[in-house]
Amino acid sequence: GSPRLPPPSPPESLLDDIVLTHSLFLPTERFLQQLHQQYPWGEGAGLRRKRAVLAVLLHFLETYKGLLQEEESAGKVIKELYLLIMKDTSLYHDLEDEILKLHQLVETVELKVADETPPPNKQVKPLFRHFRRIDSCLQTRVAFRGSDEIFCRVYMPDHSYVTIRSRLSASVQDILASVTEKLQYSEEQSAREDALILVTMASSGEKAVLQPSEECVFTTLGINSHLFACTRDTFDSLVPLPEEIQVVPGDTEIHRAEPEEIANHLTAFHWELFRCIHELEFVDYVFHGERGRRETANLELLLQRCSEVQHWVGTELLLCESLGKRAHLLKKLIKIAAICKQNQDMLSFYAVVIGLNNAAISRLRLTWEKLPGKFKNLFRKFENLTDPCRNHKTYREVLAKMKPPLIPFVPLILKDLTFLHEGSKTLLDGLVNVEKLHCIAEKVRTIRKYRSRPLCLELEASPSQLQTKAYVRQLRVIDNQNLLFELSYKLEPGSQ
Repeated sequence: GSPRLPPPSPPESLLDDIVLTHSLFLPTERFLQQLHQQYPWGEGAGLRRKRAVLAVLLHFLETYKGLLQEEESAGKVIKELYLLIMKDTSLYHDLEDEILKLHQLVETVELKVADETPPPNKQVKPLFRHFRRIDSCLQTRVAFRGSDEIFCRVYMPDHSYVTIRSRLSASVQDILASVTEKLQYSEEQSAREDALILVTMASSGEKAVLQPSEECVFTTLGINSHLFACTRDTFDSLVPLPEEIQVVPGDTEIHRAEPEEIANHLTAFHWELFRCIHELEFVDYVFHGERGRRETANLELLLQRCSEVQHWVGTELLLCESLGKRAHLLKKLIKIAAICKQNQDMLSFYAVVIGLNNAAISRLRLTWEKLPGKFKNLFRKFENLTDPCRNHKTYREVLAKMKPPLIPFVPLILKDLTFLHEGSKTLLDGLVNVEKLHCIAEKVRTIRKYRSRPLCLELEASPSQLQTKAYVRQLRVIDNQNLLFELSYKLEPGSQ
């Protein structure tokens, strides 16, 4: 049989554990059906049990909130249970507050039910790397959901492209159907062997064919990766798009702006992205629960951004041809890392330090030699703090002393969750491993704690500040390691 729900009125933390992690052993829809079955029928029937069901349902709705917009079948079960409870007038006297709260929650979660028509003229959201218009990159980021629509370019082997409008959660099959329609491919062509395949191509030339059933591919692309549509026989001849960054010497915004401004804008933007991630995305990302990877877009965008900041550090240094200027920029980047750490933005701090440790940068001996001793020592301290030895002991100790709000180094949270998942079974002798669920839920609760207070950064709205803000939120980077090495050897041929 299916795993049973906990007995009535579980303690608050056990209830939270189950709501956060039930998808590891029971699909959400079945979890809600079980809850529905636990509700005693009739006017005078078991008040204690009704109260328990109501407690679980309220906690579930509070935790899931916006995610339920994507859950058609779960929405249906919730509506049925909600109507059942609302008809039960015997509860109104004893559980008035809970009933009121339930009514408010159901109103706010916007449950999706199959026969409802979608809202007209849904606005298309700008995806991370796809905003080239300054106004959209300055807007506060909002969370993405699978049903959101985006514009995306899909390239052809000759580098021409079609722009398609697609749901974020669209499958590869859906994307190819849109491309085929745009190209006005005839049905006979699609059916024959020259049917199109969808390929992801990195700036380094690395390419991979995506399977027709794969979903949510947009947020899993590398920084400067692009989607290509081609036939199987043209796959081998695909070449990446030319580098977007023309390697011309000239000062970018980083040389003009103060390190405090850049660091504060990094922190503000990363806080927005971190706030957009639903806590359940962490569970979904690692455990690929029954909702699959469908709802991990916001987490994937933050991971993409982390990689982008790492490559931005190397790109800016390697596009700086004068040795004196480059040493000055190196010092500025170490200052930026220090201010991010002060802001308790450990994500930006880590990304900058990892970026400075890129082999194409660390080999620039002449540049590092020109760095003042004070900054050499500071960077050494930063390297110790990000050292992964003894399971990132130094970093964990520093983090433990910080009070919210703070932005953790998110990849490490995912590593911890993966370790928890792979280190123990979810079911032991057919029973749910409650200890494992508790450890996973504890991790999620730490994320909740980090975000429990608002971030308050004083940022002016002067034209120069807006210029810095736009620059920080729209970094243009080289992520092709071979090209970074090439630039590095050009600048300092003899360094090791």
